[in-house]
Amino acid sequence: MSRLLPIALLMLVTQMATSLFLPDSPELRRLLSRYEDELEPNNTASASRVRRAIQWSDREEILALHNKLREGVYPTASNMEYMVWDDELERSATHWAEQCQWEHGPQDLLMSIGQNLAVHWGRYRSPAYHVQAWYDEVKDYTYPYPHECNPWCPERCSGPMCTHYTQLVWATTSRVGCAVHICPRMNVWGEIWENAVYLVCNYSPKGNWIGEAPYQHGRPCSQCPPSYGGGCRDNLCYKGDPGHPETPDMNEVEKAQVPLQPRTTPSKPKPKPAAPKKPSSPKDTRTNFLAQNIKCETKMRDKCKGATCNRYNCPANCQYSKAKVWGTLYYDVQSSICRAAIHNGAIDNSGGLVDIVRKDSLPFFVRATKNGVESLSKYKPGNAFAVSKVEIKSVDCYSTVAELCPFTDSFSYCPRVYCPANCKNEPSYWAPVIGTNVYADNSSICRAAIHAGVIKATGGYVDVLALDKKKSYAGSLKNGIQSESKTQAEGGAFRVFTVRE
Repeated sequence: MSRLLPIALLMLVTQMATSLFLPDSPELRRLLSRYEDELEPNNTASASRVRRAIQWSDREEILALHNKLREGVYPTASNMEYMVWDDELERSATHWAEQCQWEHGPQDLLMSIGQNLAVHWGRYRSPAYHVQAWYDEVKDYTYPYPHECNPWCPERCSGPMCTHYTQLVWATTSRVGCAVHICPRMNVWGEIWENAVYLVCNYSPKGNWIGEAPYQHGRPCSQCPPSYGGGCRDNLCYKGDPGHPETPDMNEVEKAQVPLQPRTTPSKPKPKPAAPKKPSSPKDTRTNFLAQNIKCETKMRDKCKGATCNRYNCPANCQYSKAKVWGTLYYDVQSSICRAAIHNGAIDNSGGLVDIVRKDSLPFFVRATKNGVESLSKYKPGNAFAVSKVEIKSVDCYSTVAELCPFTDSFSYCPRVYCPANCKNEPSYWAPVIGTNVYADNSSICRAAIHAGVIKATGGYVDVLALDKKKSYAGSLKNGIQSESKTQAEGGAFRVFTVRE
């Protein structure tokens, strides 16, 4: 059509750090069209403003609504943290918004933050409208209860998108910073929008980890991190006055969301969206990474918890960073991960991969100078961690997790493996693959990686996560490999992850 309809679109990063594009489907268009009559395409005031700095009142409104929505989740959350504004996140959001690219970015930052995007053309709306629109995806989301998560929680989104909602209520995401920019011309799904209002909201620590629930269910504030000292405010883990300073630029955008949610949002009928989406890859294809890229200054306490939050890739030259380290051998969680790794000898100043083992509270931490890094003493209790170097090992097409790194507990770390070419053509009786996404540990690691889409038939590097056994495994045909089904399985299990570069 020659006439562009003034509509609003939303988009959110998946939390394994790769961009996820919301498909331009007829179902989505019908959903968005509900708001067309509320927008004004000839709003000259909006078009004339090249940049809109966020006012204190708008920022406070955003924070207040985030926390109001987080405190009222259903089922109730036992570890939901109070959210504060972060100037650094706002600056990074401002930088990306000014690029006027309808995609998530920049790529190097997406490894360590979560991100919600939105763009609209039409009448200005308050920031609260768009935060609420993100949250209203809850109508399509069913909370995965603990008994369903062994070890990974199932996908529980019945609509076209739920990841805006899950990022907003991710319990350990406690900081947000947003920016808005008026883009003179912006390519949105192949259409050029003039004077498009582009909103970027960055979150930290990031959420939306595949296979994990957004929060733990239970009595509010009953499972707050120790760093909160038992503080609780309006059902949220709270440290007291965060004292966050005022900031420039952030704001809004719009998306068609119809609140119809069996738990917390008002009810309004919504046409059932069609299941198929535009992305060609299967829904279960894993695009996340086991190893997370971090900075020299990244502290252990800032990272997520869980089996997929224990392998990190450190950059070079952290030896000369000013980031602090407390302890020797075991380090306080406020320490820099990478500088602790150098201090320990797990890596040198050229950087590299490290695995983390979390420890319970230790009574004190002792200083020492090792490998060019001087640590500090701390004579009060604190949660701790230990670091170790990640082994990289070449394997053949028949190697299994049962041989390489059998599961013993939650700290059963496997080496990074390099798979040779042509494992796809090996017979299943020599190199079986049992399961889908989660595989029995007597499966071929390399053929399972091809089946999961982590590597191609030409081979490559794979990160492996050893898991406790499953009761059964379902077979499937993926990427030219037919995996087997199995019930009453013995032994452990594993997952495979993509390795960057």
